[in-house]
Amino acid sequence: MNTIDLTTSKEVDAYLRRQNDLDLLRFITCGSVDDGKSTLIGRMLYEAQLVFEDQVATLLKDSKKQGTQGGDIDFALLVDGLAAEREQGITIDVAYRFFGTDHRKFIVADTPGHEQYTRNMVTGASTADVAVILVDASQGVLTQTRRHSFLTSLLGIPHVVLAVNKMDLVAYDEAVFESIVADYEAFAESLTFRSITAIPLSALQGDNVIERSGQTPWYSGPTLLGYLETVEIAQNSATEKFRFPVQWVNRPNADFRGFAGTVAAGSIAPGDGVQVLPSGSKAVVNEVVLYDQNLPMALPNQSVTLTLDREVDVSRGDVIVAADAPCEVSDQFDTSLVWMDQEAGYVGRGYELMLGAKRIGATLTEIKYKVNVNTLEQLPSRNLVLNDIGRVTLSLDEPIPFTAYSECRDLGSFVLIDRYSKATVGAGMINFGLRRAQNLYPTESTINAQRRSQLMGHKGKVIWLTGLSGSGKSTVADALESRLHQMGIHSYILDGDNIRAGLNKDLGFTDADRVENVRRTAEVAKLMADAGLVVITAFISPFRSERDMARSLFDDGDFAEVFLDESLEVAEQRDPKGLYKKARRGELPHFTGIDSPYQAPESADLRLDTSKLSVDACVDELLKLL
Repeated sequence: MNTIDLTTSKEVDAYLRRQNDLDLLRFITCGSVDDGKSTLIGRMLYEAQLVFEDQVATLLKDSKKQGTQGGDIDFALLVDGLAAEREQGITIDVAYRFFGTDHRKFIVADTPGHEQYTRNMVTGASTADVAVILVDASQGVLTQTRRHSFLTSLLGIPHVVLAVNKMDLVAYDEAVFESIVADYEAFAESLTFRSITAIPLSALQGDNVIERSGQTPWYSGPTLLGYLETVEIAQNSATEKFRFPVQWVNRPNADFRGFAGTVAAGSIAPGDGVQVLPSGSKAVVNEVVLYDQNLPMALPNQSVTLTLDREVDVSRGDVIVAADAPCEVSDQFDTSLVWMDQEAGYVGRGYELMLGAKRIGATLTEIKYKVNVNTLEQLPSRNLVLNDIGRVTLSLDEPIPFTAYSECRDLGSFVLIDRYSKATVGAGMINFGLRRAQNLYPTESTINAQRRSQLMGHKGKVIWLTGLSGSGKSTVADALESRLHQMGIHSYILDGDNIRAGLNKDLGFTDADRVENVRRTAEVAKLMADAGLVVITAFISPFRSERDMARSLFDDGDFAEVFLDESLEVAEQRDPKGLYKKARRGELPHFTGIDSPYQAPESADLRLDTSKLSVDACVDELLKLL
């Protein structure tokens, strides 16, 4: 190796060491569609000389091919990687780019502007320290500007750059800039930003992106890159309370049992006392292991394996915390939730909640309100639809350890997952745990279900009849109860119309009301079955999720789902109450089978084809089931 090679090698090594010592800033660009987010990032990378020559050549070729800038460079093409985005001129997915300067390293997430891709924006913002919110100077503050600003605030991003872009379209007019800034600051007064920095830009022309522009002599603030290089960002402190979600129990052989994960907050060292939540078991850290070496300490965001001085029960999803500073444990939470699915979310419906590595059943028990992003008005609602942002109460199947999102993102953020499709339907942040469950002390009765059954001469049970209107539910239920009465079996029918005339008379027939109708009925059926009665419910109960919820209230063998399977055509021909005719005339909205769906059971305990079986034959089959 010659002297030149040695010199080059030393320079490279020195450069890498300098880069390694730089801190990392994560930021997002967001705003309304076509505000110039991708163009801005592309311009920044290009002017900072962070694009290789072959990339520039490809960019020039692609720009001429697309023809969006009349033969000039289209900087958006550096970022818009999806073919669909290039064809439409919009960003659909979240595009991540890594780059660095002599002052700082950066990861930028270019997030989509269209409302239907709000969920993508939430994903990109979840780890950001700064949000660059673009506004088209010729358009002003739009709905998506407000939506993204509200989400940015909700996600706890402290610093915002109000990038007033396309100033070239308004002749770099200071009055236009000041008017947009005033409108935005008035809207953002109730949000939680620590700082808002407004910068006039033209991403297309390069004004105030890297270099200060001569077109805006009236502006004396920083350039965009200058701001990003100098803004102070909060770092996870090693002095915070130790939090370590367990992702994996590492047991390669009989001699080693460790708990792998990433330090979410604080630090840990051998000899430190810890507590495992939710069990509360205590131990002392024996080793902090990183692959094949033992570390004197683990710091925030470091992935390690911990070994303890004694055998304690630790599972994936548990949290190891400092023994003298445990986090809270609860099974009910006040949360802020962003709905991300085409299918609406309803009060009373069950989902799976995933917080870290913990996956557990959760029920949406209350929607306190959802937010109008234009006015920040709090609106009452019983459901959440795509892109709604709501204040929601969740109840879990069992207590889990957590922290408020404002204190620790890793232990305060979660996603909701549909139990059937496994799609992510919501992303949320825990505001605080609710203590209402801790203040309830259910009374144990001296006379239990077993003794009631002995007195009755039979065990309580629920026969849940489901099917379209006109499938024969009420008729079969009445015939079954008559036969049970003859046999000396105590029973009771919970009929849909009868329940709606009393207990549920406050409910309508929207999907949200149907969910609540079934939830209340299931709880009543549980109480009656506990009293020793055979309960027969005759409800359409159109949604699979709520029928499964009802089943989950009972022990195995105490609940039977019976599907009265009759085609819509046959049910409509019968139409004993004339409801189908009304629905077809538009006089009965939200009618199941016409303009509201019915989800047939996939694995009912019994299926009765009521278009072929007589009522007595149906009862015979039900008695066999009992």
